[in-house]
Amino acid sequence: MTALPKWDPEGRPKKPLIVGIGAQKAGTTWLSQMLSQHPQLWIPPFKEVQFFNHRFVPEHRQWLPWHFRRARQNQEKRYAARGLPFPAELDAWLDRITRGEMFTNHWYKQVFAPAPEGTQPCDITPEYSTLPDAGVEFVAEFLPRARFIYIIRHPVDRAVSQLKMNLTRKNRKPRGVDAWLAEIEDPVLYDRGDYATYVPRWTSRFGPDRLLILPFGAIAANPGALMRRVEAHCGLEPHSYQNLAAKVFPGNAELSVPAEARAVLRERLQPQFAFIEATFGKDFAAQIR
Repeated sequence: MTALPKWDPEGRPKKPLIVGIGAQKAGTTWLSQMLSQHPQLWIPPFKEVQFFNHRFVPEHRQWLPWHFRRARQNQEKRYAARGLPFPAELDAWLDRITRGEMFTNHWYKQVFAPAPEGTQPCDITPEYSTLPDAGVEFVAEFLPRARFIYIIRHPVDRAVSQLKMNLTRKNRKPRGVDAWLAEIEDPVLYDRGDYATYVPRWTSRFGPDRLLILPFGAIAANPGALMRRVEAHCGLEPHSYQNLAAKVFPGNAELSVPAEARAVLRERLQPQFAFIEATFGKDFAAQIR
């Protein structure tokens, strides 16, 4: 990490050509880390630009300033931990996208300005999968050339992973079955994995030539084959990736969701399982975990 990879400080504003839209807790960080290695792609130094959900999901706006403050802090920590000076180009770029008016159309294109000529800019933001119908319509109009990637994870496993992440961030550990049953009442756990609502919004506007939908289990089962599918979809040359088998965010071992809570989640999420099998088939459904 001696220099910024693939960075054009004089680059012009541009739109992304590859967009990872979700789902949350379904391998998007792993995908981002793999794609960031590809010489034909350019991904911002922090994951999740959050442009379209800021525009169409008002409740997200309250935490987005924190998201960008944390992005800068994480970058500064990375360089400091290695005893390296913070690159002037990165500092200037972060200033440019975090000061003044944010989340305008021009701002979004400024985010991808450092992408060198010949690379495809890429935005991976799992919150995009939950856009309302008007949001997906806007994406279709604003990004007429982009290709999209959507990873589907086992509904219960995804909800449990999200719950553990939320509890870890709040430094909270439920005690006993009743406490866990109270935690799974959070509607956010069901919203982020509501494939039956969200997937049709995307498939109604983007065919398989534009939208690649993948089962989460393929990451563990055969990550190389999964990346070949992603490369073919995005028009990329085959690349040799490092750390294909790495677990990006191992679950918090101190948090164990009891069987009773899992059973309630399974019952409530049954419509999602039925939708996945009916839409993608039994083979796909068998690969979502």
